[in-house]
Amino acid sequence: MSAVPEVDVPDAAATEAGRGQAWRIRRATPESAVGVGGWAVATVVLATLPQWGTSSQLRTAVEVLSLLALAQMWNLLAGYAGMISIGQQAFVGIGAYSVLVLAEDHGVDPFLSVPLAGLGAAALSLPLAGIAFRLRAGYFAIGTWVIAEVLYLLVLNNEALGGGDGRTIRSLNQYDRFAREDYTFYLAMALGLGAVAVVVLVLRRRFGLALRALRDDERGARDAGVDVYRTKLLVWVLAAGWTGATGALVYVNRLNVQPDAAFGVQWTAFMIFVVVIGGVGSTTGPIIGTLVFWVLRDQLSDQGVWYLVVLGGVAVVMAVAAPKGIYGLLQRLRPLQFFPVRRHLQEVGE
Repeated sequence: MSAVPEVDVPDAAATEAGRGQAWRIRRATPESAVGVGGWAVATVVLATLPQWGTSSQLRTAVEVLSLLALAQMWNLLAGYAGMISIGQQAFVGIGAYSVLVLAEDHGVDPFLSVPLAGLGAAALSLPLAGIAFRLRAGYFAIGTWVIAEVLYLLVLNNEALGGGDGRTIRSLNQYDRFAREDYTFYLAMALGLGAVAVVVLVLRRRFGLALRALRDDERGARDAGVDVYRTKLLVWVLAAGWTGATGALVYVNRLNVQPDAAFGVQWTAFMIFVVVIGGVGSTTGPIIGTLVFWVLRDQLSDQGVWYLVVLGGVAVVMAVAAPKGIYGLLQRLRPLQFFPVRRHLQEVGE
């Protein structure tokens, strides 16, 4: 069989190309079949972790899955739509304080409060989009950071939310330790693995094509019929809502919510690091980057400030030497597609 060119074109059961020759769109590859199968097996094995894992392992798994969810959403926003935000900590903080208010002040079950916090973050992202979308390129990035700082200051000076000392989610005491750990873990699985699934589903649809067109050439995308504002708004709201729910889960796991931590810019820094290391604009890159980040954190967490220095150094070296990350390096050795998201034009009968 001859090599099949890789193209991004709308879905179709079959189409005519060339001199009356029949063609079709193919997504799956042998690598993607292995990748999806491996992902399914890993998901089943991971789901059994509460039956044999320790509390420490469950807590680690929650943190890794939460970071994966955050990184996938930042990659969807920046890597696929070209909307580079350095203020995503705003939605982490919104999610954290939403679950606090819902659970502590309104009596909502703290675990039910996690998805509700995500919906709240998505709703609040709509008026914030009215501000951020007036800015372009670097100004957009800076503007998102300013928005996050404004929200941080509002929370910091609100005594009802605990001010600078924050508050504890005491309603979690209604659950015993083991039940709390299990529920937190399964929510983390839903958010972390669900983020991967959502990104794959988005990229398999026309909306995914619109995102990449918008990233590559906004004017060209508009001329091709893409509703630029609507596309930006949809991906912004999706990323905000998922990030907010993940932020809520992070602080359900930590129990105590403080503004310095919840609205800390380190959240976005970690997202960017993971995506840059793994590979910007790929579904597999954030998975690789999350694992690399966690290994570095585990090995260097006792080194104080040198931990951050090493992380920054690794990010700089990768950005210069391998702009497409570790996944990009793997692609140089052999083109791999672990999830069936790309479209391949294939001659019928091959």
